[in-house]
Amino acid sequence: MDAIDDKILHILTREGRITHQALAQRVGVSASTCQRRVEALERRGVIAGYRAVLGPEARQIGFAAFVLVGLGRHTARVQLAFEARCTAAPQVVECHNITGTVEYLLRVECRDLASYKQFHQEVLGGFAELTTIVTHVIVGTAKDQRA
Repeated sequence: MDAIDDKILHILTREGRITHQALAQRVGVSASTCQRRVEALERRGVIAGYRAVLGPEARQIGFAAFVLVGLGRHTARVQLAFEARCTAAPQVVECHNITGTVEYLLRVECRDLASYKQFHQEVLGGFAELTTIVTHVIVGTAKDQRA
């Protein structure tokens, strides 16, 4: 990777639908060179894919929260079981194993508060090894570069 690849990646992370011609002009190479570089980045797995990012209205999301989860036992079996539960729950859009006073940080998105309550009771509350659930409701987002 060099400075041109870095420029290509920087632009593509913000404008994934840009044409090779326009991208080439912005990074200062020919369109064919740009296309070869993008294809090489894709083959190497640097670019893992492209997708449409839907707004919360299209997904009917009216409630989002970060949820801190603590487990009573710290065995691989318990952690894998919790991660499987999160993977199966469509409301959990991110599940991170973290350091600190709890084991997991989740990003949960639901239709509304009532839907979150149901998720809280059935998905989280149904996991016997949970000792801590702390919900931080998202009231606004100044920056979000997830895509």
